[in-house]
Amino acid sequence: MSGINGIGNAGRLARVVIVGGGTAGWMAAAALSRFFNDGRRTVTLIESDAIGTVGVGEATIPPIRNFNAMLDIPEAEFLRETRGTCKLGIEFVNWGRQGDRYFHPFGEFGQDLHGIAFHQLWLREQARSGTAAGGIGDYSMSTAAARAGRFARPAAGAQSVVREIAYAYHFDAGLYAAYLRRLAERQGVTRIEGQITNVTRDGENGDVASVTLDNGTTVAGDLFIDCSGFRGLLIEEALETGYEDWSRWLPMNRALAVPSRSPGPPDPFTRATAHSAGWQWRIPLQHRTGNGHVYSSGFMEEEAARDILLAHLESEPLAEPRGLKFLTGMRRKAWNHNVVALGLSSGFIEPLESTSIHLIQNGIARLFALFPDLPIRPVERDEYNRGMRELFEDVRDFIILHYKATQREDSEFWRYVKHMDVPDSLSRKMALWQHRGRVFRENAELFSAPSWIAVMLGQNIWPETHDPIADTLDEGKVAAAMAQMRAAYADVAGRLPVHEDFLRQSGSWHDAPLVRAANA
Repeated sequence: MSGINGIGNAGRLARVVIVGGGTAGWMAAAALSRFFNDGRRTVTLIESDAIGTVGVGEATIPPIRNFNAMLDIPEAEFLRETRGTCKLGIEFVNWGRQGDRYFHPFGEFGQDLHGIAFHQLWLREQARSGTAAGGIGDYSMSTAAARAGRFARPAAGAQSVVREIAYAYHFDAGLYAAYLRRLAERQGVTRIEGQITNVTRDGENGDVASVTLDNGTTVAGDLFIDCSGFRGLLIEEALETGYEDWSRWLPMNRALAVPSRSPGPPDPFTRATAHSAGWQWRIPLQHRTGNGHVYSSGFMEEEAARDILLAHLESEPLAEPRGLKFLTGMRRKAWNHNVVALGLSSGFIEPLESTSIHLIQNGIARLFALFPDLPIRPVERDEYNRGMRELFEDVRDFIILHYKATQREDSEFWRYVKHMDVPDSLSRKMALWQHRGRVFRENAELFSAPSWIAVMLGQNIWPETHDPIADTLDEGKVAAAMAQMRAAYADVAGRLPVHEDFLRQSGSWHDAPLVRAANA
């Protein structure tokens, strides 16, 4: 029997209900409205103004540009509406040792020669000539531009090394959600104001059949997307899916967030500064700076964490610090029955590498790739859950690396993370690197070789020696090629516009006139 309205009947999945707004809810709504435009499917989002959103995810990684492009969002308009800035990577301070500073850029390091990985040639040159080879960051276009406080969007077909710039954004998450809401509602999404007081499940298959609001309204659906935050109203409270706790590797469980005045022109990068029991983020926006202190309550009291946060602000705070509690880990299933969890309801990994919004984006893309009809097939759910687990574990391991790869022993926290056991998947990667500097990307891992190289070298984890394949190339020719690369990156970076000038000239500044976008 076919029919678009009956749960459990074979046919078209017609009614999608999103529970919760915020960044996750409105990203899902905007994406669904982009494709559910045939008049035969409905998208309904339920949220309550009485329930606040977390909204700390103001920094992103480059795939966010693909999401905005999918929605046909013009970049300059997006940056104006969200008070956004461009992001070339993350500067890490005090992670390997106190006083250390390194940059994790987006994009590649150098250019491979004759199929041999550039970093292997750089490692050989370091061993041969020492500091004459320069730091690994000297061979990154994004690093060179960030150091100079400059930025440009590479033009299509660019011939210089400016084409190697890779970038993402910083933006106000609340303004982004509001922007997506306007977009989604224009494209047919129905928003219902209210709090959910009851969840009704199908008596035969256990799927969620409907939700009831505090005003008595019942909203039925075929597929529910849980964007209700940490509580997991559907995925956990209704379906009791279970949660996998990763706090033994990532013991941070608290955060304090506070905005501050902009101290000057915005830098085109995020900064993460390690403290005695966690770390502090600094995210430059057009109209303010976002700051926060992520810490472990097992090693630090809230009052001390608050004092450290406020003492390290670059300018005066604009509000009182706001607290957040979390448990690092993930749901045992991101898709259970007919409920798909997105955002905080699916799990949480601290935003050290700005992955929170990407996990939402990837969940949406994966749902589209496996979008079901009725009845929903277990094979679709299983594949979705397998892929999301791989992604979460990939991000987990990369974040753990930042703590494990340290020489700090100046506090109980740093002694704990330095000596803790880590997942076998991470131990294997670290062992391969420490032997001959080898990095292998497995499956569809989010973080590719340059990211692992940046953190390993930045935190003083050096391999014993380079890969012997690097010895097959002439030393003099390689040294000359490297010198040429290094000079090109520095030269091009010095000729790029200052970051704020780019934003203004491209019509991306919130009070700028609309002009033709500036490319390099």
